[in-house]
Amino acid sequence: MELMYQRCAGLDVHKKSVVACKRIVEGKDVRREVKTFGTTTGELYALFDWLQLDGVEHVVMESTGVYWKPVWHVMEEGFELVLANAKHVKNVPGRKTDVKDAEWLAELLAHGLVRGSFVPLEPIQQLRNLTRSRKQFVQERSRNVQRVQKTLEDANIKLDSFVSDILGKSARAMIDAIIEGESDPDVLSKLAHPRMKAPPEDLRAALKGRVTEHHRIMLRIYLDHIDAINKAITSLEQHIETALEPFRKAVDLIVTVPGIGHEVAAAVVAEIGTDMTRFPTEGHLISWAGLCPRSDESAGKRRSTRIREGAPWLKPMLVQAAWSSVRVKESYPRAQFYRLKARRGSGKAIIGVTASLLGSIYHMLSKQVPYKDLGAEHFERKSKDKLIQGCVRRLKHLGCEVEIKQAA
Repeated sequence: MELMYQRCAGLDVHKKSVVACKRIVEGKDVRREVKTFGTTTGELYALFDWLQLDGVEHVVMESTGVYWKPVWHVMEEGFELVLANAKHVKNVPGRKTDVKDAEWLAELLAHGLVRGSFVPLEPIQQLRNLTRSRKQFVQERSRNVQRVQKTLEDANIKLDSFVSDILGKSARAMIDAIIEGESDPDVLSKLAHPRMKAPPEDLRAALKGRVTEHHRIMLRIYLDHIDAINKAITSLEQHIETALEPFRKAVDLIVTVPGIGHEVAAAVVAEIGTDMTRFPTEGHLISWAGLCPRSDESAGKRRSTRIREGAPWLKPMLVQAAWSSVRVKESYPRAQFYRLKARRGSGKAIIGVTASLLGSIYHMLSKQVPYKDLGAEHFERKSKDKLIQGCVRRLKHLGCEVEIKQAA
């Protein structure tokens, strides 16, 4: 195999230790040296100096949890780094030790057999941390809202049957009154907003339950937790806005895509960055996000076209945005969805729309241009002759004689 790098190293990173292997080519000989270091800052700088003794230029490590990050921050000051996906660099069976892993990584890097993972710049990493934390807090808030609803059901309070938001202004006032000890349905129903659509007699019946002191304690704990989460989300959103300042132009471009709002645009920038030169084509970005059919063929047969697991923070969010874009009338995403749905079903159709949206974002960020919708008639314009021939065949099948004339 062709030798790509003569002086390189492989790092097997763990929580408390880093096993490093230097691979140095000297003439026709190959020298390998293995040493173990700790993961404290002083030990990492000792590793840095040890690698520079032999003029190592390229270093590869696996993306093991979050343990690779402090190693990466120290090593990027003096080396060309490659972050390898652990699934892509597995050794042959029966050769699994820390030393063998480090040697195997160095061997793969020396011959250019490691495909590096996408590691954004520090400002994008900080923005990514903020947007991911916000999503986690929102999910935690939703879980606590469900716990509130479960507790009310246990007390036979059917409030969620008549309000759309269990923590809306009216519902929250009623729950707070229940926590304070109020149990009279007439008094509780009067806390509802005058414009609430629920009939007063039905609301009073829904508020008549069997509330115990235990229910009040649990409701107070959940609501306090929700209030704390709301405060944290507000703080995160303020920090996100500050971190977005250098990327404001990219966010303004992405929000022109139908179905994508400010929060989704900020998360997209945090996940893929703004420098699209990291992805050679839009297909590479779509594949990295896990939105294209897998290649699984044997003996001339396609065995599976399922999309792979990838970009867990990006893909679900883009799929939700795609569903929103499909609801925009007279738009290209809507036309594409119904065109694919007729042949492949709604599941694959929405993934196709999602891939198209991500491809559009790729070109928008590459060329710094806003979104331009192709229109609902795009596919009809593209295959006009085929559409006419299909209609003619259908009419002839129904027993009609058809003569085609071009309109003036």
